[in-house]
Amino acid sequence: MKRRNFFKTGAKGALAASLLPLSGSIAAQNLETGESKLIHFNDPKGSKKTDPKRRKTLSFDVAVTGAGMAGISAAVSAARNGSKVVLVQDRPVLGGNASSEMRVTVNGVQSLKNKHKIERETGIIEELLIENWHYNPQASYHVWDHVLYNYVVREKNITLLMNTAAMDVNMDGNTIKSVVCWQLTTETEFTLQANMFCDCSGDGLVAATAGAEFRMGREGKSEFDESFAPDEPDGWVMGDCIMLTTKKMDKPVPFYPPEYAIPFDGKEAERTGHRKIKQVKDGFWWVEIGSNVDIIGERDAIRHKLMAYLYGVWDYVKNSGHHPEADNVVLDWIGSIPGRRESRRFMGDFILTQNDMLGLRHFDDAVAFGGWSLDEHNPGGIEDLSQPASFFHSRFDNIYEVPFRCLYSKDVSNLLFAGRNVSVSHMALSSTRIIGTCAMMGQAVGTAAAMCSQKGVNPRGLYKNHINELQEQLLRDDSYFPNRPANDPNDKAKKASLIFASSTLSGDVKNLVDGVSRDEVDKIHHWQSDGLNAELQLEWEKTQNLTSVEIKFDTNLQRKINMHKQPKKHLTQPMEIPKELIKNFSVEARVKGNWVKIGDIQNNLSRLVKVKFDEIKTTAVRVKLNDTYGEPNVKMFEIRCY
Repeated sequence: MKRRNFFKTGAKGALAASLLPLSGSIAAQNLETGESKLIHFNDPKGSKKTDPKRRKTLSFDVAVTGAGMAGISAAVSAARNGSKVVLVQDRPVLGGNASSEMRVTVNGVQSLKNKHKIERETGIIEELLIENWHYNPQASYHVWDHVLYNYVVREKNITLLMNTAAMDVNMDGNTIKSVVCWQLTTETEFTLQANMFCDCSGDGLVAATAGAEFRMGREGKSEFDESFAPDEPDGWVMGDCIMLTTKKMDKPVPFYPPEYAIPFDGKEAERTGHRKIKQVKDGFWWVEIGSNVDIIGERDAIRHKLMAYLYGVWDYVKNSGHHPEADNVVLDWIGSIPGRRESRRFMGDFILTQNDMLGLRHFDDAVAFGGWSLDEHNPGGIEDLSQPASFFHSRFDNIYEVPFRCLYSKDVSNLLFAGRNVSVSHMALSSTRIIGTCAMMGQAVGTAAAMCSQKGVNPRGLYKNHINELQEQLLRDDSYFPNRPANDPNDKAKKASLIFASSTLSGDVKNLVDGVSRDEVDKIHHWQSDGLNAELQLEWEKTQNLTSVEIKFDTNLQRKINMHKQPKKHLTQPMEIPKELIKNFSVEARVKGNWVKIGDIQNNLSRLVKVKFDEIKTTAVRVKLNDTYGEPNVKMFEIRCY
């Protein structure tokens, strides 16, 4: 009995013998019968000598290259907004710098000079971090890889191509028609056609090949009047780094460095105070090497040198006699792929600069926020011990806005980008490159790409004619940017004649429709119940047709929920689902005078919950808030009805 019946075709023996590539399908060996047979190509005795090359041409609404946190956010947001999406990743795992291959912490805004200090990112990036503590309370980076994988593949509108590298683009004038990719594991060449392309790959090969203008290096002070920029422009970029983790044994264990290790001058590092070894659990982020020539072209040489320097540092830790606390400590993991901070920056219709950020400039097209300090790493890295590993130039008074015009190409009509390759100055990149900020840009870009595809406009056209709609959708999907309250005319909760609750401990139920879905500094935007099993009710004077109720709950945005390599960092934050988050609740509607349950949510894992149901006609909605993951009261920030 045949197990499968693959590749049926009318072009029988001729096609099977010649293995002509097929557009849209793999050129397979046994096209005529579909049977399993011995494959014997390039047989010296045979007349046919062919290269069985596999080719596929696939079409999508949106193509995303690069599946780091920015790319994941872009792909998921585009898919959720109705687009057919392909996500291309050149590695066997998702996450980019945040994956188990590199293990960079998913940091965000956490060092503001105001009393909040931490202003955590929401939307897709927060969903991922919360789900990680649900599936991965042991804080395993390998499990984290699969949390990300599960999050992506469950989206029905996403086609995921792993181990697949973009190689070339096909252009029609200044418009990308398709991207040509190679999947190493299947020896398949993919031609990916799409209406919109999002380059979230960091280095930006697709964008560069398409002809998008980019910069590499540092602008001089005079170009943007940036006080922290060098006096003259140069080619230096912040460096790549390789990380390690350790574990403790029950007895002293010797360490023997590999032959290629480069000795570390620990005495000089201690003398200058710039690279002190403060712990032996993980590290060291300052083992980094930059470039003033071509950090992309030099990457493999940099990788080798980074490994050599890192082994040299560990040799110093273990064998110098200055760190007896490391006697029982051994290497458990050391990276083989460098994490990258900077390479190409593609130019959009606006270039965000140091002064825009420090001045907290307001943009009418804001679509994301940031607030990591201006953290410019010494481009010489570990090869320049005379300078600090990083120049923490300045912290921010509050979060800054990222405008949409930084996230699309000024040259290529259907190209957007998100991550560390966006339209910012070198100094601005020292803050915007942080992963949480990159992910928020990714969500904005994915949502924008979906809108562009659906409306038949390019990103510049979206900015000029539909920026309000883009912002409203992002705010609805739990993104946030300051100075821009939501005001969706389709939200029927705003039109309710009455909103009331069974109890109030703090805030006001009216805050739930004020358009701001988090507490801001000195501004309350929440309602909190006095105890569990609370109720919230909306009333309308006229009958409303509804298909969804959408609620934003509390996850304590002034507290970290990151996963770290260093165990002691977890002591300052929960390694669990935020206790403030709602766990179980239900939604009812009054239909023809009777209360009908239209949604029952159990073991909820997200701040934003969209309760969807078949269309009903109702004059009231009631939310029954049963319990949280540990907090004795329920806090909400928004309710919407559509």
